[in-house]
Amino acid sequence: MADERPTRFYILSATVALAVMVAALVLLLHLRSRSSEGLEALSAEQKAYLQQIVVSDARMSAAENFLGHTVTYLDAQVTNKGAKVVRQLELELVFVDMLNQVVLRETARPVTLRGPALKPGQTRAFQVSFEHMPADWNQAPPTITPKLVQF
Repeated sequence: MADERPTRFYILSATVALAVMVAALVLLLHLRSRSSEGLEALSAEQKAYLQQIVVSDARMSAAENFLGHTVTYLDAQVTNKGAKVVRQLELELVFVDMLNQVVLRETARPVTLRGPALKPGQTRAFQVSFEHMPADWNQAPPTITPKLVQF
């Protein structure tokens, strides 16, 4: 009989690799569901407060990175026109083509729990970079819509 140790080793290795991939997939799905839960779980007060968030001065630019690839940037300002301190803010960015069809939908988070809060009346600049923009994008700034706010 041939030595069965190499076969057992390969089976065990494949099982461990499969378990790691399944765990990673479960974690990814859990994180995605948590981020979408935020929209569903907005209170009436939070939904109403989204109108107090104003995004202005949106400008697009492009530059070459150190690898010679073009990186596109969105620079804009966000203002808290309400009376509450905003600790977390999520914006939806919608890019369109010349026929006004959506070609890219992204999320920006100009205010996060890791950074300073956005106080009432405060305006803050933010920048979002994009490695790859669709070829049929109309080159205009996106439509920017506040989608999530946490106090």
